[in-house]
Amino acid sequence: MKKRTFFTMLILFLVFLNSMILIVSIVILNDKLSAARDRCLAEHYVIASSMLTDMQALEQRGNNVEENIEAMMRSYSRYLQGKEGGLAVAFSGQWIYSSLGIMPTDHPVFPADTGYSQERLVYLEKEPAPAFFVYGTFPAPWQDYGLLYRGSLEGEVSSWRHTKDLLFFLGAAMMFLMAFFLFQFLNIIFRPLRQISGASAKIAEGNYESRLPVNGKDEVARVACNFNLMAEQVENQIRHFQEMAEQKQQFIDNFSHELRIPLTAIYGYAEYLQRASVPEEERYECTQFIMSECSRLQNMAYQLLDMALLGGEETEMEDCLVTALFDRSGKAMGIKARERGLKLSYHTARDFVFRGNGEQLLILLNNLIDNAIKASRPEGEIGVFACLEGSRVVVKVEDHGIGMNPEQMSHIKEAFYRVDKARSRAGGGTGLGLSICDRIAQLHHGELTFASEQGKGTVVRLCFPQGRRAAESPEVSEKEKFTSS
Repeated sequence: MKKRTFFTMLILFLVFLNSMILIVSIVILNDKLSAARDRCLAEHYVIASSMLTDMQALEQRGNNVEENIEAMMRSYSRYLQGKEGGLAVAFSGQWIYSSLGIMPTDHPVFPADTGYSQERLVYLEKEPAPAFFVYGTFPAPWQDYGLLYRGSLEGEVSSWRHTKDLLFFLGAAMMFLMAFFLFQFLNIIFRPLRQISGASAKIAEGNYESRLPVNGKDEVARVACNFNLMAEQVENQIRHFQEMAEQKQQFIDNFSHELRIPLTAIYGYAEYLQRASVPEEERYECTQFIMSECSRLQNMAYQLLDMALLGGEETEMEDCLVTALFDRSGKAMGIKARERGLKLSYHTARDFVFRGNGEQLLILLNNLIDNAIKASRPEGEIGVFACLEGSRVVVKVEDHGIGMNPEQMSHIKEAFYRVDKARSRAGGGTGLGLSICDRIAQLHHGELTFASEQGKGTVVRLCFPQGRRAAESPEVSEKEKFTSS
């Protein structure tokens, strides 16, 4: 594109420059020809006036003018030799004297045999050398005589050619200067395009960190700024896709691993039961283990289905009451807590309202409580609290169980990750619970965070935007808190 622009502009400049030089040359030539024409007319008038005086003097002395015309004209011819001019005299339509050497034979009115006229004929002869010919007749009684004057144009034409050559030489120099400066100018103009092209090529090759320098506030700077924004978005999208691909690959690897362990165990126990003679008590234990592993696989299938559904259509939101959520959760999780000898209590200062899907929020809260139950020691206590912080509703699940170290906390939201693999498998855990919880929190524009210390317990915080309408229920005092234990 730069070459095409360069040659197009250069050709246009050359056409314009040469046209201007040609016009100036023509104007200069016309001026010189006009000046030469006036000069020749003046020379013709002066010589004709002088000849008329001489002819009258000859007649007064009684001499024949026609016979003495050649002698009279020699002095004028010698005068014109230095000027490269010449004279010719006609009488009654016939040339009687000439010092021209070459007559203007191609003009039909030479010599003129008309009567006296104030008008003089001016003729430009180009061959063999450019010259002006001026012809005029004498007044009566000498109207039969005519004078032809030849004025050379060699000086004017030579001067014009020198001027024309100088103009074209200057034009050629200007052309080279113009070509140089145009090339530099186009280099400056197209530099942003080269930078954009180079950055685009780098991005196409996978270097998504490539950026353009932004200089000034003009259109090019805005293009560079928009390009950098586009490159940043592309980089973020590529990084996001790479992270998603890594997460999916990790999910597939973990899922394959999680399937292989129970299936291997089930197959081994089934093969053992089929081939060996097993006592009834041992057979019962084998079938019990097979049923336990099948139950875990069933659990995994249900939770995977939950994750797939959460990634589908947009969740329907409504105003949810904290007390209603706590009440449903207490009925579902209270039995499991009592079986483990744990005390499960729910606390809220007032009936907060927040936007959400009731069923998904119940799954989220129950999963967190279930993890707290698994991590707690017998005779322990689990507390669920709700409060208002600014414009957000905060729900906390607190236990005093085994806790986690920082390394474990950095992976707990990953699918199939378990803090204590042996304990989780024994309890039927799949490692998908917190992944589901995190996904539900994201769908509700909430935030799920963990604070834990190994051996002292864990606190899980859920932050949600407050609902559109305020709760009409009166505040609940600490003594009126509902507890399921």
